[in-house]
Amino acid sequence: MEPIEDLDVLAEDEVRQREADGEVDEDLDRVKHGYDATAGDKQVYIETYGCQMNVNDSGIVASVLEESGYGLTRDQAAADVVLLNTCAIRENAERKIRARLSMLRSEKEKRDGELMLGVLGCMAERLREKLLEQEDLVDVVVGPDAYRDLPQLLYEADATGQAAVNVELSKQETYEDIQPVRYDSNGVSAYVSIMRGCDNMCTFCVVPFTRGREESRPVTTILSEVARLAEEGYKEVTLLGQNVNSYHYTDADGTSVSFAELVDRVSRVSPEMRVRYSTSHPKDCTDDLLKVHRDRPNVCNYIHLPVQHGNTEVLDRMRRTYTREEYLALTERAKELCPGVSLSTDLIAGFCGETEAQHEDTLSLMEEVRYDHAYMFKYSERPQTYAARKYEDDVPEDTKQRRLEEIIELQNQHAKESNEAEVGRVHTVLVEGPSKKSDAQFFGRTDTNKGVVFDREDYEKGDYVRVRIEDCTSSTLLGTAIEKTTLEAAARTDSITTSPAVA
Repeated sequence: MEPIEDLDVLAEDEVRQREADGEVDEDLDRVKHGYDATAGDKQVYIETYGCQMNVNDSGIVASVLEESGYGLTRDQAAADVVLLNTCAIRENAERKIRARLSMLRSEKEKRDGELMLGVLGCMAERLREKLLEQEDLVDVVVGPDAYRDLPQLLYEADATGQAAVNVELSKQETYEDIQPVRYDSNGVSAYVSIMRGCDNMCTFCVVPFTRGREESRPVTTILSEVARLAEEGYKEVTLLGQNVNSYHYTDADGTSVSFAELVDRVSRVSPEMRVRYSTSHPKDCTDDLLKVHRDRPNVCNYIHLPVQHGNTEVLDRMRRTYTREEYLALTERAKELCPGVSLSTDLIAGFCGETEAQHEDTLSLMEEVRYDHAYMFKYSERPQTYAARKYEDDVPEDTKQRRLEEIIELQNQHAKESNEAEVGRVHTVLVEGPSKKSDAQFFGRTDTNKGVVFDREDYEKGDYVRVRIEDCTSSTLLGTAIEKTTLEAAARTDSITTSPAVA
C-alpha cells in the first residue's frame, strides 16, 4: 500500500485498486458491506473500519447474523440495524467513528427510535460501558471475542429498550467453525484468519488490550477453509493475524505446527493459489519461514517487516525486542535467501522522546533497506498503553508532522526508483479486476505486491498473465500482456531479471 496517513480506516481490496489509480479520497474512509437478502425479518447494514482483521471479522458477524435469520443489506436506509465494526489503533480512527455516530444520531431520531445501532470491535473493547455514557444512542456494544452472542444481545436490547454489552475477551475463541460471508470480495483474493490477539505488548500499541492474548486456530480448520476457497475459484489467500508468525498450534496428539510449517501446508492445498500473510513481527521471522518463501513458487516473494523506528534506543522504549543492527541483519538474510524479495514496513514519526538525531536514524535505515511499500504515521498516544502511562508525549505536533513528511518523501522516492527498475522485466500478474480508470484495462498484482495495469484484451478476472513492464508511475506499473499462464509454468519461465523490453 501507498504511504498515506489515514489508510488505517480503509479496506485493503478497495485501497489497492484506488492506490493503483492514484485515487485515495475521503469517500473511502468508510467501507459499506453487505448484500441484498430477503431472508430474515430484520435487515442489517455493516460498516467496517480499520485493518484486514476487521474486514474478516465483519464477515464472521454477517455469518452469525444470517444463521439467526437476519438479512444483510448494502442500503443503510433499508436497515433495521446498523453495526459499526471499529478501529482503535489511532486517535484519528476513533474520531471518524465518533463523527459517524453523530450522523447516525439524527437518522435514529428521524426514525423515532426504530433504528438500532451497534458498536463492535476494538473501540467497543477499549471503551466498554463508558461508550454507552458517551454515546447514549448506542444499543449494543460488542467486543471482538463476543460476536457469537450478537443475535442474543440485539434481541435483549430490542426487547428491553436497554443497551446490551458483551466485551469479555476469550482465551479460546478463534471462530474456527464459522465461514465468513465474503460480501466485499473480488472473487479472486480472500482473507483467512489463523489466529487472534497479540502477546507482544509494544509500549505504543493498544491491540493487546482490545484483542487479548494470542490464540492460534486449529490447523485442520485453516486448511479446510483454504481448500473450500480453492474449490470456489479463489486464486489468492492472505493469512491473517495480529502477529501471524507467532502462530503455534499443538494438536490433541501433541503434534506442533509452527507458522513456517503452516504456510508450507497451505501452499500445498492448491499450487495455483497464491499465499500471502499479514501482519508479522521481525522477532518471529525465521530462516524456516524464509526458506518456504524461497522453495514454494506460490508463496509470494513479499514480506512485511514492521520496523517502527531506525534507532535502537527508541526501539527499546517501544519494547520491540530487537536492535537496529539485528533488524538490518534480518533484511539482509531475507534478500539472501529470497532473491528479488519485496519488503514493506511500518514507521512511526515522533515517538516519545524522539530526538532529531534519532529521527535521522530512521531515514538512514530506510536508505539501507530500500522498502517497496511502507505504512507511515505520526505517533498517536493511546490510552491504557505503557507509553501513555509512563512516557511523556513530548514531541511537538508540528515536529511530528515535519518528520512524517520527510519519511513519506523519502519512501516515495524509493518506491519510484523501485518501480523504474521494473521496466523491461516480466512478471506474473494475478488479475483482480478492471482498472478504476478504464474498463478497457485490467488491474492486477505481482507476487511482490506491485500493482500492474495493462490492456484487458481477452483475459479474465482471476487469470495469471505474464506481463512485460513498459512504464511506471510512483505507485503503479504499466505493462503489455504476453500470454496467459499458470503458476507452475511461470515458475519455470518467469524472471524478474529479464532484459529490457524490445522496442
